[in-house]
Amino acid sequence: MSERPAGRPALILLPGMPLDAALWDHQVRHLGEVADPQVVELADCDSIAAMAGKVLAQAPQRFAVAGLSMGGYVALELLRRAPERVERLALLDTNARPDTAEATATRREAVSLALQGRYGQVIRAALPRLIHPDRMADEAFVRSVLAQMERVGVDGYAREQEAIIDRPDSRPGLAAIRCPTLVVCGRQDLLTPPALHEEMAAAIPGSRLVLVEECGHLSAMEQPQAVTALMRDWLLQD
Repeated sequence: MSERPAGRPALILLPGMPLDAALWDHQVRHLGEVADPQVVELADCDSIAAMAGKVLAQAPQRFAVAGLSMGGYVALELLRRAPERVERLALLDTNARPDTAEATATRREAVSLALQGRYGQVIRAALPRLIHPDRMADEAFVRSVLAQMERVGVDGYAREQEAIIDRPDSRPGLAAIRCPTLVVCGRQDLLTPPALHEEMAAAIPGSRLVLVEECGHLSAMEQPQAVTALMRDWLLQD
């Protein structure tokens, strides 16, 4: 990645699992006046640590970072590893807690099915928990989500699930975060509900918490105008 243009911060965007750069299409298109947005895809890594290492190797010396879901886990790892390099932090539809035993069992079952040739079934079954019910009838939107999952593929899906299973507990480090922090959650996010974001925002000094209405887990795609506006304000915050 090139160094930031003069006057605009570098903005690293990190997708959730199993998604790719298309998750952030609206933000990339509409935040260019106030930042230099670049997506780092993560499906070639099998741990949160490796994902963070990839970001740090590619990013300029100082940058803002926004992560959705798994991308949020990576963003918090960046704060542990190199807090002096992170100018701003945005956590979208994510979670500071480690995986639960129940969630780990569900993930391992899904990976097993995917590796048995049933990946298409697995990703389609996940949609109702990812997307607000009103968007499930939007065929173009659903196709866009599924296309990302298909591009990530079975192997990328398995690697990302393994990384999520082994993620650390990020709660102990939240109080040490000193950069301007935005915490965003879809009001109807079933996977990482508002209470988890309230917990993070309460622990991060000076952070801003926003719940996005009529929105599930994929806020950057489901309500792109609202999320882009929030991120623009965050990027311009003194």
